[in-house]
Amino acid sequence: MTELFREHYDKDTLRAMPVLTLAHIGDGVYELLARSAVAARGGQKVVDAHRQTVALVAAPAQAKAMEAMLPRLTEEERSVFTRGRNAKPHSTPKHCTLREYALATGLECLFGHLYLKGETDRVLELWKMAMEVLA
Repeated sequence: MTELFREHYDKDTLRAMPVLTLAHIGDGVYELLARSAVAARGGQKVVDAHRQTVALVAAPAQAKAMEAMLPRLTEEERSVFTRGRNAKPHSTPKHCTLREYALATGLECLFGHLYLKGETDRVLELWKMAMEVLA
């Protein structure tokens, strides 16, 4: 059962994967990191923990985090991010701009790609960069 948390896809498989599928996976990875960070703070009611998590995973916050990460991405990571940023979603939330949503989708795509590639250490490095600007 623990193998579910150890997905490793090769470069060709990841390249063939739809970009919004990568973003879907990345959304889950990013949210789990946010929930874990909020839980580590301890001592709050569930409703407060939920609000704090939502604040971290909302598109405006993800966009802000992505802007801070961009200069520190590798060429491959920047390419994955760009694919996600340029995706054409079917709808966008009302609480953010189109630019913020595009940056957030690129971030989620990057996190999904790295997670499925098995580069969890890099996911955590990027998460720490995000927390530098969001905390």
